[in-house]
Amino acid sequence: MDIVIISFTAFFVAILTFFSGFGLGTILTPVFMLFFPVDLAIALTGVVHFFNNIFKLILVGKKANKEVLLRFGIPAILAAALGSWVLLNISDLKPLFEYEWFGKSFQVFPVKFIVSLLLIIFASMDLIPYFKNLQFGKEKLPIGGLLSGFFGGLSGNQGALRSAFLIKAGLTKEAFIGTAVVVSTFVDFTRLSVYAMRFTKAGLEQNITLVLVATLAGIAGSFLGNKLLEKVTLSFVQVTVAILLIAISIALGAGWI
Repeated sequence: MDIVIISFTAFFVAILTFFSGFGLGTILTPVFMLFFPVDLAIALTGVVHFFNNIFKLILVGKKANKEVLLRFGIPAILAAALGSWVLLNISDLKPLFEYEWFGKSFQVFPVKFIVSLLLIIFASMDLIPYFKNLQFGKEKLPIGGLLSGFFGGLSGNQGALRSAFLIKAGLTKEAFIGTAVVVSTFVDFTRLSVYAMRFTKAGLEQNITLVLVATLAGIAGSFLGNKLLEKVTLSFVQVTVAILLIAISIALGAGWI
């Protein structure tokens, strides 16, 4: 059942990736968390996200803006390494607190609580007009790179912040998409390099089939999304997904999942 749910989600969300404010990791990470520990879920999502980005790189990577890549991408890569290191060092901490509800005991761990807050923040950017319209000037690109890279390494979520900063960089739609894909790919490579030590400990080989199927599903979704790019408006879908993401985040932060 887990392989069906995760693969379907990867396919559906990969379609949205081309024309929504979400990245694949933003939604796929909580789904992985339903079946795996948080740190492993983020790492496994990173693998699917990385290979999906490689495919998109082939499709649109050549349209990336080199100047923006340097000013935004380099800080993002450095910050991603830091965020990944922080994730690995807070994953084994003791619960923040425990409580009972309807006769059941729940534990809230630091990494789950932090990731929950981050997911709510990112989801809110697609619901609250102030955040939805929040944009930053070109001179703020290095700051945007640092922020999106760090949170990408820590929680696997970088798309919302990356879009907010890049949208005002004076790029065409094609250059915007291409630049975002290149930056995201390098951030994924950086954080996966750091996560590698966790893979060995957790036994990645036990989940290779799941990762492979989810990756292929994501690639299929990206291919279809690229075809639909000129035809689909997804504001309703964005709001719906944001609401569902917040619901999952609350459950995660409360220790229910």
